[in-house]
Amino acid sequence: MNVNIFSQQIEDIHLRLADLYEGAIALEPLRQTELLPTAFKELGIASEELQVAVETLRQQNEELAGVQQELEAERQRYQELFEFAPQGYLITDAEGTIREANRAAAALLNVSHEFLVGKPLTVFITQQERRDFRHQLNQLSEPQQVREWEVRIQPRHKEIFDAAVTVALSFNKKGNSATLRWMIRDITASKLANGVLRKDDYDNKSDRVVHRYSRGEIVPLDPQKLWLVCQGLVRLTTMGENCEEVLVGLAGPSMLFGSCLTTLHTYQATALSDVELVTISLAEIAASPTLAQSILPKINRRLQQTESLLAISGQRRLQDRLQNLLLLLKQEIGEPVAQGTRLSVRLTHQDLANACGVTRVTITRLLGKLQQEEKIVFDSKYHIILVNKDS
Repeated sequence: MNVNIFSQQIEDIHLRLADLYEGAIALEPLRQTELLPTAFKELGIASEELQVAVETLRQQNEELAGVQQELEAERQRYQELFEFAPQGYLITDAEGTIREANRAAAALLNVSHEFLVGKPLTVFITQQERRDFRHQLNQLSEPQQVREWEVRIQPRHKEIFDAAVTVALSFNKKGNSATLRWMIRDITASKLANGVLRKDDYDNKSDRVVHRYSRGEIVPLDPQKLWLVCQGLVRLTTMGENCEEVLVGLAGPSMLFGSCLTTLHTYQATALSDVELVTISLAEIAASPTLAQSILPKINRRLQQTESLLAISGQRRLQDRLQNLLLLLKQEIGEPVAQGTRLSVRLTHQDLANACGVTRVTITRLLGKLQQEEKIVFDSKYHIILVNKDS
């Protein structure tokens, strides 16, 4: 029994009582007493009908309460399924502003759940792919339409990863409020396993977190990771018997270094200029034959440089050591200018002295001699320029 039926029954009872009341007024006073048994009978019937109606409503209310509890339990169950699902799930408005997010999504984006709500999803898309991402959203127009594509996601303070996103458009019952339901999956591992990561992923600054160190800063070394130089020059040194610094390598742009590439007990990396670096984990290399194959030429370049430095250190004449070191630097970090080749990193006399295994005073004297012979000059920022013979 619903409320409308119950209201109709009450109205019928009122009408019947009103009829009895009007009939009683119309009768003569002596005959009004004859109407009492009929009135009591009608009231008794009405009372019974009301009791039945009230009992029916009570039962229906209990059933509704039970249904409501079941619905609440079902809602809670689906909420828990959403919250603890292994994949990242998000609900956004039509513009992509996050309304709800589960724990997996918060972990993928590296943002606490409470801080995700209200943020545009596009802030977690790499700058290069945001335009295409918005274009994909604009293609969603039909309710329950589902689209899936790959995108590169930039979590907060973590490295970029490849993700597959699935999104469906839905409207409320009135059809005037659209929401987007998202599923986000990190597919980096599967792409690594299948060897389908782009060949240049490891040396593209936009694909990884860039670490910056200023000139003179020590670069921390992790035995499970390699550093890749994107910009600048890093000096790699060890300690000699007399506690003097010994140069064992110079890592310039697109070159690798790391403690896993050496057996030296003492090994230090120092920024010779302001540098920008990215990391590559050994696990990534082990999982991707393509990545490992791409890195081999860079490791080979380091080995060739190490041999060159060994050859330089073995030369007896100090002047030959310095000239050959400058030629090696010309090859590694040289850039053409009008007068010849400019070393892109400003090296101090002490830097060159450590590389040649001599004192700073000796290097100063040798550099002065090369200037007199017009083999080198210095620019306004004290960068060395190796002068071309025909200039």
